[in-house]
Amino acid sequence: MVKALIFDCDGVLADTERFGHLPAFNQTFQEFGLPVQWSEEAYAEKLKIGGGKERMATLLTDDFVRRAHLPMDSEGQRNALAAWHKRKTAIYKEFVAAGRLPGRPGIARIVNEAIAAQWKLAVASTSAEESVRAILVHAVGPDAASHFEVLAGDIVPKKKPAPDIYQLALKRLESNPLETIVVEDSRNGLLAAIGAGLRCVVTLSSYTTDEDMHEAILVVSDLGEPDRPMHVVANRGRATPATAITLHDLEACLS
Repeated sequence: MVKALIFDCDGVLADTERFGHLPAFNQTFQEFGLPVQWSEEAYAEKLKIGGGKERMATLLTDDFVRRAHLPMDSEGQRNALAAWHKRKTAIYKEFVAAGRLPGRPGIARIVNEAIAAQWKLAVASTSAEESVRAILVHAVGPDAASHFEVLAGDIVPKKKPAPDIYQLALKRLESNPLETIVVEDSRNGLLAAIGAGLRCVVTLSSYTTDEDMHEAILVVSDLGEPDRPMHVVANRGRATPATAITLHDLEACLS
């Protein structure tokens, strides 16, 4: 049976949160004259909320609306939120195009291994589809990216940690949950994968090193490269990785 490999985007394909999304949010706030700049600590809390628009929406308290001179009606606020998010996505794509967000170790390598083995591939993310596609192409190259099913943004009604996006990915790929492995970096993503009945490998990222990942089949620093070894944080499965996670290791996680 053909196996499937599904990646999250932010923190998995690239370290996008610290070097991409956070500065893009703050530049957007500055351009719109909003009285806020998120620190790394504040943004770490925002990451517990799935989706960029949803994170921005937390700003819309009565006090902030007054200080920022925003519309008081819900429709006006929705329009403002949409404008902020559109500009933030454009800024983020500029960062990607400028090469500010290189792919994480092992991503391009494992993707090429999976393509050679004829595995099905997908990205499942709560981020805007434009942003996800830009990161995917930058991380693995346009040829490899063409092999992916991309599921992103508001494609499902409930975002991670709800399992909806992984349930949809299984349908789109027509894949068996027992033959499908997910690579995530956050607890919300892990819970979404587990909720869809999938095994999950976690590659820790800059904002998730202290999160509880005990349900993951394997937790590693990253996927690693032969000349840039990863390290194993926890292993509940049969994989026996050496310096880098291979397709054989991912298959072992399914057994």
